[in-house]
Amino acid sequence: MSLDEIISFLKRRGFVYPGSEIYGGFAGVYDFGPYGVELACNIKNFWWQTMVRNNENIVGLDSAIFMHPKVWEASGHVAGFTDPLVECKTCHTRMRADHLLESIGQVADEKMSEDEINAKLQEHKDELECIKCKGRDFAEARNFNLLVQSNMGNFTDSWHENATYLRGETAQGIFINFKNVLDTTRVQIPFGIAQIGKAFRNEISPRQFLFRKREFEQMEMQYFVHPDDLTKSYSFWKEERMRFYEKLGFAKENLRFHDHENLVFYAKDATDIEYNFPDLGFKELEGVHARGDYDLSAHQKASGKSFEYTDPRTGEKYIPNVVETSVGLDRLFLATVAEFFEKDTVLGEERFVFRLPFVLAPVKVAVFPLLKNKPELVSKAKEVFSVLKTHLAAEFDDSGNIGKRYRRQDEIGTPWCVTIDFDTLQDDSVTLRERDTGRQSRMPIRELLQIIK
Repeated sequence: MSLDEIISFLKRRGFVYPGSEIYGGFAGVYDFGPYGVELACNIKNFWWQTMVRNNENIVGLDSAIFMHPKVWEASGHVAGFTDPLVECKTCHTRMRADHLLESIGQVADEKMSEDEINAKLQEHKDELECIKCKGRDFAEARNFNLLVQSNMGNFTDSWHENATYLRGETAQGIFINFKNVLDTTRVQIPFGIAQIGKAFRNEISPRQFLFRKREFEQMEMQYFVHPDDLTKSYSFWKEERMRFYEKLGFAKENLRFHDHENLVFYAKDATDIEYNFPDLGFKELEGVHARGDYDLSAHQKASGKSFEYTDPRTGEKYIPNVVETSVGLDRLFLATVAEFFEKDTVLGEERFVFRLPFVLAPVKVAVFPLLKNKPELVSKAKEVFSVLKTHLAAEFDDSGNIGKRYRRQDEIGTPWCVTIDFDTLQDDSVTLRERDTGRQSRMPIRELLQIIK
């Protein structure tokens, strides 16, 4: 299924809307609709269950979006959190220089300086085209900082000079709270801190739908270990995170590791778990990074506060090393749709079906009266619905004929449909229909909840 077909489906069925659509949209920003917010919530809950509740040495955190500006200075974001920007001289469209080079098959390494990027642009200038007007005349590339500035707490006209920032990643909130967590809980090295939260980046050219956004949500875990255990822990989390997707039912052929050859200056090792996205090919879904002690050491130096850990058994003092796992909710949302939404034929009819795992389905069960103009059927269906909805995400639907209702629920991923008919009024039995096979079976209402759960 193409990316355009996925985008159309997500809008039509109330999963994802373009941000500020009535004003022409806002690049790189999208809104989750009624079913989308439920799916996103279920993805987050499954990740949280897997990372925090299933691991006795991983705890949660929800740090503030706004942090002291010195956090971003110490982390290196103010000086080095950049992308190469280039402008078309004809139509003045701005775009990322590395993306422009990628469009003609040239790879621009993230470590390349402005001079190196410009040399490569000059080398291939006859091949490059503006993404908007197809012009070939470009200004020199320059590095553009991706942090989104704010006047938070600054009431002067010079807030650009003393800016605060919306956080560019969630990890720094974990690092600056390392000692707080250590001092207020019973965790000991090795242990992890997990967080789900919004991050913001002033992307030069947001594109590819949910894959690259300006406002997005991250699900990250920072795992603190003894320096001697960094490599072993990195290998463990690399495999553990791949197992996460396999547990959800992702096909193995759609996933792969891509080990980084050129590491950023603080990294000891790094890999991406890539997913084969429609029309995009294999792209990063999640990063697993051996970050060493860079982050804690940087904040210790900048703040003057000790981030040293004392081993309670041996008395050894050291700055812990960190293994990071980081997945974007939006990318995982898109990968989930690509993986489980498909067209098939059931009982001789062609349909679209969203084969979501039960744990992720926005609606677990839908309840139908056979006919909406028969009060006795509607009343009984409402009664069954009231029982189910206290235990499961349930939906009542009496719009259109039964076939159309089944197709609607198939598309939004509802695993089970319950139909109340005239026989129900006689024997308290209902028809239970399974999404994936279309099979229907008759059963007593009293057994319905147990069978579904």
